[in-house]
Amino acid sequence: VARTASRPLAAGDISTFQSLVFLGGQLSLALCVLLCLNYYSIILGAASLSLVVTYPLMKRITYWPQLVLGLTFNWGALLGWSAIRGSCEWSVCLPLYFAGVMWTLVYDTIYAHQDKRDDIMIGVKSTALQFKEDTKQWLSGFSLAMLLSLCVAGMNCNQTFPYYSAVAAVGAHLAHQIYTLDIDKPEDCWKKFASNRTVGILLFIGIVLGNL
Repeated sequence: VARTASRPLAAGDISTFQSLVFLGGQLSLALCVLLCLNYYSIILGAASLSLVVTYPLMKRITYWPQLVLGLTFNWGALLGWSAIRGSCEWSVCLPLYFAGVMWTLVYDTIYAHQDKRDDIMIGVKSTALQFKEDTKQWLSGFSLAMLLSLCVAGMNCNQTFPYYSAVAAVGAHLAHQIYTLDIDKPEDCWKKFASNRTVGILLFIGIVLGNL
């Protein structure tokens, strides 16, 4: 699409072979990190490979590639816990993972609205094209599911007041983000997408303070 035409591979600055060599180097380094973890985490990490390989194809198959991205991106919610504890405590990890998937659906749907005109022309699918003018209602539902899941995860690992304050602040940020979003202005979609770094920072601070 026009927005990504200057990226190295699309612009022809690097060859497909060079990109595969780079990918091989990244995967090799990732494997070295994975092998430093416990056996449970090694198996869990390897299990994510099917999602990693499948995701890039989803835009040609389904209008929900953002869901597959969410399932892939947030695997760290499971792996991070098991790397420290030796296994997953599912009462905490699953709600946390689900919250991450819902969050990804929010920010990547906003992101996809930047390219929807080009996507229609080239036959690429996305939740932006699926939801159309109902996008804000869907994003509101995903946000609510995310917040409820974060609360469940917090209760199941005995989080304290700073954590729930951060979750409330995240909710306020998402509400403002969705309310002010203009899905027909790519520059506003990018601004709202990028503002999700604040969501991550708020939640991280809440977790740290909650554990202190």
